[in-house]
Amino acid sequence: MDRTHGYSQNSQGALSALEFKLLNDYQRNFPLVETPFVELARGLDVDEATVISRLQSLLQSGLISRVGAVFRPNVVGVSALAALAVPVDRLEAVAALVSAFSEVNHNYQREHRFNLWFVVTASTQEELQRVFDAIERVCGCGSVLRLPLLEQFHIDLGFGLGGSGSPYFQVDTQVQGEVAAIELDAAQRSLMAVLQKGLPLVSRPYASLGWSESDAIALLRRWVAAGVIKRFGVVVRHHELGYTSNAMVVWNVPDDRVSQLGKAIAATGRVSLCYRRPRQLPHWPFNLFCMIHGKDRSDVEQRVAALEQVCEMDAYPREVLFSCRRFKQCGARYVADVPSEAVPELAHGSD
Repeated sequence: MDRTHGYSQNSQGALSALEFKLLNDYQRNFPLVETPFVELARGLDVDEATVISRLQSLLQSGLISRVGAVFRPNVVGVSALAALAVPVDRLEAVAALVSAFSEVNHNYQREHRFNLWFVVTASTQEELQRVFDAIERVCGCGSVLRLPLLEQFHIDLGFGLGGSGSPYFQVDTQVQGEVAAIELDAAQRSLMAVLQKGLPLVSRPYASLGWSESDAIALLRRWVAAGVIKRFGVVVRHHELGYTSNAMVVWNVPDDRVSQLGKAIAATGRVSLCYRRPRQLPHWPFNLFCMIHGKDRSDVEQRVAALEQVCEMDAYPREVLFSCRRFKQCGARYVADVPSEAVPELAHGSD
């Protein structure tokens, strides 16, 4: 079997050339047509059944979490990053309590006094605050550090595997301005309940979303064009692909420079996420965040140092919060899941 040279090893073994292309080349611009896997098959010089079968295998092995939409933050529903300072002897128990909330889609242990970091997504601001209040009550670890998104500079444009010094990250060359929040009607909410778990891996997936096929495709095309959907395609899992170390890097920079520096970081193509969040004094003085991935801790440390040098940020106070364990990782839930598939994806281990 042909093996790719650009990226050859992961926890599942060597990737075939076909698998590599599916993982690397189709993280965005996925075909919004009646038979999308036929379109992929043409570009890959295989048949439709092979594409579907290989994607099913990648899904089952954990190398991808889904094929589908990544929505722009705070356009469909609202979300916020949050953290708790948890006593070490209670960490696993508290992490399980947090992960049990369906509104929590990421939940990680990081190296810091605030050692449990998670993302909460809800349909309204009121619902978001209700979830935070409930987490505080059930966990008994004091106040949740709440860090809503204020300004985004680089949000999930794909995780490239084939370039020199991978991972590389695509830079948004057609940066859209502010995208107005939309309110889903009942029909759109029913579609979202299916879509947020990923496209069915069948020949005509858009006919399996509970809408007429043509209407579903038309709506998704409108959402992509308007920037409601940030990207549509294969969503890979970096840990399972061999990038087992990651860190959230935070800086305390002057407010009048945060936008300039955030845009400079995003333009490097070195980070998967970059955004501005509020300081929460006196406990949290940082206002500029980014995520950096690498194959090990040393790799990440080198990437952080190179980024600071390129963006001339050495003078600003910063901390590097390495991830220790991943308690939960799944796509954001903007509406309630359909009952038959309401169990979230859970994973344990270093990430």
